[in-house]
Amino acid sequence: MFFTVYSVDKPFSAGLRSVTRDQHLAYLAASGTTIRFAGPLMSEDGEKMVGSFLVLEADSLAAARNWAANDPYAKVGLFESSEVRPWRFLFEKGVRREG
Repeated sequence: MFFTVYSVDKPFSAGLRSVTRDQHLAYLAASGTTIRFAGPLMSEDGEKMVGSFLVLEADSLAAARNWAANDPYAKVGLFESSEVRPWRFLFEKGVRREG
């Protein structure tokens, strides 16, 4: 099953994001095929990272939440808010998928 992880950084936390980024990226890389895609949320001007968005595959909502809680960004308290929700993959490049 797929899940989205939508996390918004605390205000004025760019420094914390910066010093934790390598650990976060290593965590993503070590997750193998769990991560389907991931990237930072950007400020309105597209210049600053202000959060994270990921789609991951896990056996359950509990497993997805556990994965998100162990992200180094979450562990250092970077996020003001973070939400993990089930997600159904429906379209890809204009082609509707079953489901």
